[in-house]
Amino acid sequence: MSRDIKRPTSGQSWCSWPSLALLVVVTLSLGPVTLAMRVTSSGPQTLQLAQGEQARVDCIYTPDPEDIGELDIEWSLVSPDTTKKDQLIISYSGISKYLHGDPALTEGVDFAASDPSQGDASLSISSVDAAHAGTYQCKVKKSPGVDMHKVSLVVLERPSTPKCWVEGDEAIGQPVSLHCKSDQGSGPLQYEWRRESGGPIPPSVTQNSVLGELLINNHSVVLAGIYSCEVANAVGKERCRLNLQAIKPPNRAGVIAGTVCGCLLLIIIILIIIWLLVFRWERKRYEKELSNEIREDAPSPESRPASRNPSLQSKVAYSQLSQTHKHHPPSTSTSYTATKYDSRYGYVV
Repeated sequence: MSRDIKRPTSGQSWCSWPSLALLVVVTLSLGPVTLAMRVTSSGPQTLQLAQGEQARVDCIYTPDPEDIGELDIEWSLVSPDTTKKDQLIISYSGISKYLHGDPALTEGVDFAASDPSQGDASLSISSVDAAHAGTYQCKVKKSPGVDMHKVSLVVLERPSTPKCWVEGDEAIGQPVSLHCKSDQGSGPLQYEWRRESGGPIPPSVTQNSVLGELLINNHSVVLAGIYSCEVANAVGKERCRLNLQAIKPPNRAGVIAGTVCGCLLLIIIILIIIWLLVFRWERKRYEKELSNEIREDAPSPESRPASRNPSLQSKVAYSQLSQTHKHHPPSTSTSYTATKYDSRYGYVV
């Protein structure tokens, strides 16, 4: 059995008059709908900034007309340890601003707007460093309304200028690798090699974006040129450049021949030195033996029987001389004859 959907006629109504009257009474009894204090900031929940940059942490609020109490604004650094209190940094009450906590942390901290009571309670930090990193809470209170807003601030270090270098002899047909390294910078660091001349890098060349390495398995002339490496993180980037050359390899046959000739020449020189040393040693030995033979062959001096007893010969010569004086009388003129010692006979003559 089919069902027919009927539309109401002009004399009919979807609701009865008693129901409509009841709805009006309930609405009037509830009174006007109130909207409490609201922080309406729609910015990012996490800010990533480089060291030294200026930071602005948004906190835009809208009070309700029923919020008639005194305006009170507080900025706090939330403690990662839930058992510890948050650190109050700056506050606004009435018409005055107050700084709280460590002066090293509050230096350069202020409200971004000159009058925070006009709906902008954003926080400004002139130069952020690692000490400013953390989660910040903005609390806006105007009785009876109150609302809060949290933003995380991440302070990163820009990458330092990287160093580019080549490993390998850059010879054609040989493997060569290009390296890029940045010593400073908050991670993760991403490296990317680009070719500035000669077209894009061929697919056969592989690069590692984490280690900053560009590997060429078979170097050729078409791969030579200017290469640049860019290192980047969330807050900055730096780059370096190098010139990759393609060097023709030396003639292997010539190198081998030269090596062999050099080795042979060295061996010949060593043999000559050994021969000279042996020759010198043999010559000294021959001269020594010849000197000994000459000494052995030299004749000894003649020895006479008379010379073996010189005292006896002297006595005989003296007796002969005495007899001569006896047979010859002395002359009137006295003369003296000098005697000599003859070494050949071994006595005085």
